[in-house]
Amino acid sequence: MMEGLVYWILTCFVFLIVCFFNIVQSTNAQGFLSIACCVQSSFTDKNLTWIPDDQWFTNRKGCKNLNQGNQSSRIFEIEWGKRCYSLPTVKDQDYLIRGSFPVVETEGAAVFESSFTVSVGSTPLSVVNSSADLVVEGIFRAANSYTDFCLVHGKGDPYISSLELRPFNDSGYLNDKSSNILKVVNRTDLGGFGETRYPEDRYDRIWKPASSLYSPAANSTVIIHNNVNTTVPLNVLRTAVTDSTRLEFLQNDLDNGDYNYTVILYFLELNDSVRIGKRVFDIYINNEKKADNFDILAKGSNYGELVFNVTAKGSLNLTLDKGSNGSELGPLCNAFEMLQVRQRDQETDYNDVVEIKKVEEELLMPNKGNDLLETWSGDPCLPDHWPGLACNSINGSTVITDLDLSSNQFQGSIPPSITKLTHLKTMNLSNNDFSGEIPTFPPSSDLTSVDISYNELEGSVPQSLVSLPHLSTLNYGCNSQLDNDLPSTMNSSKLTTDSGACSRKSRGPTKGIVIGAAACGSAVVTIALGTILVCLYRKKLMARRKYNGKGLSLGKNVVFSLPSTDEVFVRPISIQTYTLQCIEMATEKYETLIGEGGFGSVYRGTLPDGQEVAVKVRSATSTQGTREFENELNLLSAIWHENLVPLLGFCCENDQQILVYPFMSNGSLQDRLYGEAAKRKILDWPTRISIALGAARGLMYLHTYGGRSVVHRDVKSSNILLDDSMSAKVADFGFSKYAPQEGDSNASLEVRGTAGYMDPEYYSTQQLSAKSDVFSFGVVLLEIISGREPLNIQRPRNEWSLVEWAKPYIRESKIDEIVDPNIKGGYHAEAMWRVVEAALACIEPFSAYRPCIEDIVRELEDALIIENNASEYMKSIDSIYSLGGSNRFPIVMEKKIVVPPTPTASEPSTTNPQTMAPPEPR
Repeated sequence: MMEGLVYWILTCFVFLIVCFFNIVQSTNAQGFLSIACCVQSSFTDKNLTWIPDDQWFTNRKGCKNLNQGNQSSRIFEIEWGKRCYSLPTVKDQDYLIRGSFPVVETEGAAVFESSFTVSVGSTPLSVVNSSADLVVEGIFRAANSYTDFCLVHGKGDPYISSLELRPFNDSGYLNDKSSNILKVVNRTDLGGFGETRYPEDRYDRIWKPASSLYSPAANSTVIIHNNVNTTVPLNVLRTAVTDSTRLEFLQNDLDNGDYNYTVILYFLELNDSVRIGKRVFDIYINNEKKADNFDILAKGSNYGELVFNVTAKGSLNLTLDKGSNGSELGPLCNAFEMLQVRQRDQETDYNDVVEIKKVEEELLMPNKGNDLLETWSGDPCLPDHWPGLACNSINGSTVITDLDLSSNQFQGSIPPSITKLTHLKTMNLSNNDFSGEIPTFPPSSDLTSVDISYNELEGSVPQSLVSLPHLSTLNYGCNSQLDNDLPSTMNSSKLTTDSGACSRKSRGPTKGIVIGAAACGSAVVTIALGTILVCLYRKKLMARRKYNGKGLSLGKNVVFSLPSTDEVFVRPISIQTYTLQCIEMATEKYETLIGEGGFGSVYRGTLPDGQEVAVKVRSATSTQGTREFENELNLLSAIWHENLVPLLGFCCENDQQILVYPFMSNGSLQDRLYGEAAKRKILDWPTRISIALGAARGLMYLHTYGGRSVVHRDVKSSNILLDDSMSAKVADFGFSKYAPQEGDSNASLEVRGTAGYMDPEYYSTQQLSAKSDVFSFGVVLLEIISGREPLNIQRPRNEWSLVEWAKPYIRESKIDEIVDPNIKGGYHAEAMWRVVEAALACIEPFSAYRPCIEDIVRELEDALIIENNASEYMKSIDSIYSLGGSNRFPIVMEKKIVVPPTPTASEPSTTNPQTMAPPEPR
């Protein structure tokens, strides 16, 4: 009976173990590895088991709780190099790897500022910027039994919250791209309403829904005909978007370089009544037809996949168009993936990596917490070598050639694995506390120089060391327990040694002393200079409140301002006269059209001296005639400023009127903010302020020129051009006029300008002043802040006019509602407020309430100083003066206290004309 009871207990015990094993296996899902950084212990969430990362990094000093369930972040406080998670992989197995980098807040709710590169092995995958939550995901084929996921130091400290590794069995992603890494740009469930991942997706891909203007289609009972295999979850396929004629998807935040992309489209016909030939459409990527008359049902199943390989720069447009093929139904799509193809970078020779990591392990056992060893992470040579190593390329492979571990207080034996670094040429282990015997070296070693002096080594120098074929220098002195006599069989004719002599009375990390002294001296100097600069800066800010000069010139990323460059340049202005033949040769007979304007077409060209130019040719149908041509020619022949587009020359031959300017390689401000997708580019906030400041300085030069103010009359973002260094230059002076002076009559009988930018007072009274340019510039500032066009009747009625849409939000201190989503989280609140309040002052309906352009320049200079200043002083301002706060710094510019006149029946109306066309639109 007792035996039966024991048998029953053992059976139950085994059953419980099996059940537990099955539970663990199911939660770990086919070899999934889920790492939650800095958590105390393992936990289960959404059918997945998460483990802490303490087996990779034991120090909890950089751990930060995010107050989001079990979520924490590990912050690596490093000044150089990288920190890597070495993950177990199976060679030639495909994997998905995903790192999460949520925004980290420090004390006072300030955002932790950092920018760094994420890499798989030595291949960069993405740049992480702390201004926004980011998930970085890649697909790769393992080259070895381990794969490193690295955070490479950039600006600030790198950080990570979680890391996931998922094996891909028979996924097909890398069938023809085994030497590449695929960066996941977009994985979209079209028509879906919620996120889909494991267990619905067996690979744990994350499918995110996309809000769409197109009609959704859904089928809760999805059946795939003919048993076609698909890796896409049915939950994703049971929804789609469709349109009667055309579907278009735009990805406009791609990297600026020319990259190859893989686009995968997934189709499932959800309407069982549809037959072959009823739903047929073409597929375009960046306006190039990739599939003609595609029919989901053509191959006998209601499911289909299409894979396209394309090259794109900055943006990618995917279009599904029914066209004119007579199809009854419009296009349909259930899901798509967009993957950037990255060539895998070379990694260090595998054998060298294995051996140096063994060396690291052997050193760690007696030297835990050693500062040098804590910096050893990831690939030892690429992209940056470990401290203490040097690497070179030999026969096309990167190998470790030099090892310098001197003066690092190492204890224990010399690591035996050090002898297996077969490409090592120099080895310096001096000034440590290594003990025990010197290991045996193989004859194949390439060592030429060895220094093991000033340690506690014992025994004798081995024959294997002194007999190495390439060894020329050996120092082994100051090892009190080591025999000074070398083996008699050594080749003394080629080997230089110290004969075991001890030239110093004491050992010590002299290198560390020198570095420490230098660092201390440097720190003292830095602190002193920093204190002086902060004092000067605060004094300058106070002085600026009383200063009425022309302002200060600032470049991007400078902390303090430099002397002004806004004075009038006294220099001869040479305007070249070109022949028509020369113009035609320069433009290759007007081959490259780069723009259209009210004056005519603009072509790109190259002068005989190699200078690239923009050639503006008046159109025969242009409403701007000879007067505008002569106006611009005369004005630009007399003035020059670094923030005005200079006129190089002109041509007036055979009734042709042509103006020649330097080519502006970065287009216009309008192009960059919201122009065509190919020209669009996300501008960060400091760049935007710098552009605004440059344009303001150009206008200030016009408004103060020669004692007689010149009014531009057509200030707008398309007339602010950007050169190759993103410096702003105001262009297009065809409508410019001198501002009326006292005694002038009927100074401006015709209103010129562009709808959306028009000064309401100028429009209604037809009386011109420099304040009309100020109003238009205020609209430009709103464009810079919001990324929106000034006039768009495709938006809801209350958003047609940018000015009228933005004003209520600004007055209610809700500027977060109008800030361009592309720069949210990427600016100092005080700098943003200064620009916003400057814009609000500029767009006052009555010109008497508007500041002059000099005030705007000073305000933008202050904003740029604040934005670019990284001192603790400015950081404290950000934490105190948060958006919407009631204690913001007041705007510095002094507004004239003028009571606006009350319009009478006989006076012209000041109705805002932003939604009207001006009398002479351009």
